[in-house]
Amino acid sequence: MNLLMFLLIGAAAGWLGGLVMKGRGFGLIGNIIVGIIGGVLGGWIFDFLDISAGGSMRSSLLVSFVGAVALLFIVGLIKGSNKKG
Repeated sequence: MNLLMFLLIGAAAGWLGGLVMKGRGFGLIGNIIVGIIGGVLGGWIFDFLDISAGGSMRSSLLVSFVGAVALLFIVGLIKGSNKKG
């Protein structure tokens, strides 16, 4: 059950992050990947800022969403710096 919740939270966070940063999601697998990486990044951000989000499913989604948005922002900066012209 924990793995299923992990994947569902990752998919939801990736989808929401995609909506905020580029106006659409990335498909199921892409959303899960963005959400899981975002969860790790969000956990690091919240820990670095000494913010406790709690241990609920809602707080896990919030942390993953924040991380997904940060991840997509960073990827956008990197992709933008590689464009010529």
